[in-house]
Amino acid sequence: MSKDIKGKNEKNEKNEKKNKKRLDYLCVLCFPISMDFARLNKGTFDSILTERLVGSIMKKVVKFGGSSLASAEQFKKVGDIIRADESRKYVVPSAPGKRHSKDTKVTDMLYGCYALAEADKDFSAELAAIEARYNEIITGLGLKLSLKDEFEVIEKNFKLKAGSDYAASRGEFLNGRIMAVYLGYEFIDAAEVICFHSDGSFDAEKTDTVLSKRLAKAERAVIPGFYGAKKGGEVKTFSRGGSDITGSIVARAAKADLYENWTDTSGFLVTDPRIVENPKPITTITYKELRELSYMGASVFHEDAIFPVRKAGIPINIRNTNSPEDEGTMIVESTCRTPEYTITGIAGKKGFVAINIEKDMMNSEIGFGRKVLQAFEENGISFEHVPSGIDTMTVFVHQPEFEGKEQNVLSAIHRLAAPDSIDLEANLALVAVVGRGMKSNRGTAARIFAALAHNNINIKMIDQGSSELNIIIGVRNEDFELAIKVIYDIFVSSVL
Repeated sequence: MSKDIKGKNEKNEKNEKKNKKRLDYLCVLCFPISMDFARLNKGTFDSILTERLVGSIMKKVVKFGGSSLASAEQFKKVGDIIRADESRKYVVPSAPGKRHSKDTKVTDMLYGCYALAEADKDFSAELAAIEARYNEIITGLGLKLSLKDEFEVIEKNFKLKAGSDYAASRGEFLNGRIMAVYLGYEFIDAAEVICFHSDGSFDAEKTDTVLSKRLAKAERAVIPGFYGAKKGGEVKTFSRGGSDITGSIVARAAKADLYENWTDTSGFLVTDPRIVENPKPITTITYKELRELSYMGASVFHEDAIFPVRKAGIPINIRNTNSPEDEGTMIVESTCRTPEYTITGIAGKKGFVAINIEKDMMNSEIGFGRKVLQAFEENGISFEHVPSGIDTMTVFVHQPEFEGKEQNVLSAIHRLAAPDSIDLEANLALVAVVGRGMKSNRGTAARIFAALAHNNINIKMIDQGSSELNIIIGVRNEDFELAIKVIYDIFVSSVL
């Protein structure tokens, strides 16, 4: 074999290895099968690989809360966070929050200002104070931006009684304008892409269609949170905290890989820090676990913000603007990660009343439970939990809601279900112990009951679903805080 032929063969073998390596990468990146890999040179491959990794494959929507955007200093932190990651393409800002404990949120300033306008009183000083807040941010960022025209429009619309929703929405609108200029991103008015029905309900499908088309034309954009508009252009807001919802809606429309929600805490905590000092953070939580904790009073995340991303299978990462190095909490559909502790979180509420109903042979009477619950339905009262025995049934309801209709409900139960007796027990609290790890750990309930008994806490009710995701425990109001501390200690502190 000549040296030339041998050299060509060796060169061909090297090229085949290179192309095979590129093929492996490209298969992972889901490139079309029809692509001619043999002709793909290294420069083309590298550019496509970079585009796929940075541009198409990883796409993040980031939402920043009011405390993260309260001042120019906070804005700069946000700018650094966004610029540190090329995949943070779409930004959803809230209105400026409090700069310090005695400060006023801009949204509250707008509500107050509009209340004066609605009462035909002079609101010029209040509107000027709001404009000063924004100018302070603009000056601090060194921007050549004037919001004079925007404030003239706001003043005009306030005089025309444009509505409190319009007034409140201007906080996010103006902050979005500043953010877009500061980042050099396109500004998309949420009123043009977040759609509401004429009755004020959110139009999810139309919004997803309209917003998806708009985002497809914008490589990077700022979309203000909290509001949208009805068909005729009337501004409509979500409930307070609605910027979380907007972020979730944008993430779904953008088909994002991750929705980052930046606030002033490093994710969720195992329990309320007002009850347990320095509780441990939750690193990963499922949507189901979050739903259970949120339902039982944990101030974690706007409930309506979960559904758009959950439907699309997009995880949420709760991060801290003031500590961007913290990983925060990941909210996911499901995970194979073994939780650090048996439980994920503890939450609860005070102020329940238990209506204990007894009747011999209750278990053999068809429709008894329906008849009892009908009495509550007739009086407009929703129930929380309904544990039952062979001849007993207990309905837990919110005490403030029940007290005013107490006798009406009791007489309705007697009329509809004819029980042998009804007994009431007030001033109760419910504690939820939630965790996917409970299913694979034996003796979880026994540990809870033993710990409570050791601390002389009497258990009034026990309720556990078939999913074994949570255990609900009823205790007296005065034992509520101690019960949470005891359960935290037995599952978290004792493991440390």
